[in-house]
Amino acid sequence: MDSYTSFAYVYDTFMDQEPYDEWADRVCAFLDRYGSAGADVTDSPDSTDPEQGLDKDALAEERNIVVDLGCGTGRVTEILAARGYNMIGIDLSEDMLAIAQERRIENGSGTLYTLQDMRDFELYGAAGAMISVGDSVNYLLEESDLEQMFRCVERGLLPGGVFVFDFKTVHLYRDEIGDRTIAEDRGDCAFIWDNYYDPETCINEYDLAVFVRLNEGGDAGDAVFRRFDEVHRQRGYEPGQLRRAAESAGLVWITCQDADTGSQVTGTTERVMAAVRKP
Repeated sequence: MDSYTSFAYVYDTFMDQEPYDEWADRVCAFLDRYGSAGADVTDSPDSTDPEQGLDKDALAEERNIVVDLGCGTGRVTEILAARGYNMIGIDLSEDMLAIAQERRIENGSGTLYTLQDMRDFELYGAAGAMISVGDSVNYLLEESDLEQMFRCVERGLLPGGVFVFDFKTVHLYRDEIGDRTIAEDRGDCAFIWDNYYDPETCINEYDLAVFVRLNEGGDAGDAVFRRFDEVHRQRGYEPGQLRRAAESAGLVWITCQDADTGSQVTGTTERVMAAVRKP
């Protein structure tokens, strides 16, 4: 993936208006309501289950592990770490993970960040829950990609574990941002974002030009900028497509809602938050 290389280093600058704390609140509400795992593994006085050969203390520890798929620069990951979850962040961009590592050190958390594909990742054990927020799922352009991701999720979750994720809808790409040009100037950096939406594939391609100031001080007219170009592709999805892919991987669909309002999904919903469970 060539996306999120140079752009990674100005990503947080341009995304500083995103409601990361609100996203974390909604994720935590889902985890609190549906649980990070099913059966209580600490209800027995015995520390091990002789039939299963499992250490119940170890399982109790795994219940608190939350894996963040497509964690990016670790904004939501570190918020959840500060709230007491044992976090693992997975992303395909080495540059984004480098920034996440800096954030981890700054926050003093124990988050583990790993460079892996959300369609093909492995854990050194099992997790009580997984999450994916900030439209990472939309970078999966085929329903077969969704199925691969959900199969990895199913393998990595403890029985009863939940996966909470969001995704942007067809409506958002087709009716709101498709075929539009968005530009923003932050002084020391700027971007131009050209969108091209294909109604047949529901894929939105955006050509991103990022300009980063190289010299310090001086008048604005003396500024020297370097240009970086990236191409990103995202696909809009409807809840039924995600549900079909999740159930094909052996997961149980729990619910979905408008990610911005918490209400029922409608034809004008731009982002959906959903939850599935491993039986």
